[in-house]
Amino acid sequence: MNLTRKILATVLALLAVLVAAWPAPAGTPLAVAARDLAPGVPLTPDDLRTIHAPPELSPAGPVTAAEATGRTLLSPARAGEPLTDVRLASRDPDTASVAVRLADPAVAALLRTGSRVDVVGAESHVLAEHASVTAVRDGEVVVLTVSREAATKVAAESLTQPVTVTLR
Repeated sequence: MNLTRKILATVLALLAVLVAAWPAPAGTPLAVAARDLAPGVPLTPDDLRTIHAPPELSPAGPVTAAEATGRTLLSPARAGEPLTDVRLASRDPDTASVAVRLADPAVAALLRTGSRVDVVGAESHVLAEHASVTAVRDGEVVVLTVSREAATKVAAESLTQPVTVTLR
């Protein structure tokens, strides 16, 4: 019985040493801003650094530096701020962004980055559906991301008159 206790104690002591020496999980690789970054400018490797966030502190939708490189921020980021998929513009080659002046500037105050809207032109003609608000500038100019075809229609219409949006 004494020998069994010694063996069991030795095994438990070795197990404790093994657990203490076992490296902690590396965490989720996460791109963070290397310095304060402005929106709308393609990100370069110098703009980003990678950290390994513990799983319990990792935000939803994390992106790596490789995934973020070449994409643009939808809003400014402070140095050290984690970047996620919703903070970055799409890489979809079939989309384009277009800046429009709204007919009613008060509507711009209702919009936020990521809002979804339909763009309406003269005579209630819908120019684009499900447009994503990329930015709101000066309370009356809105940058929208839409299909390339819709972006052309919206840009052409907005040259001659302001457009409006309906919130989805």
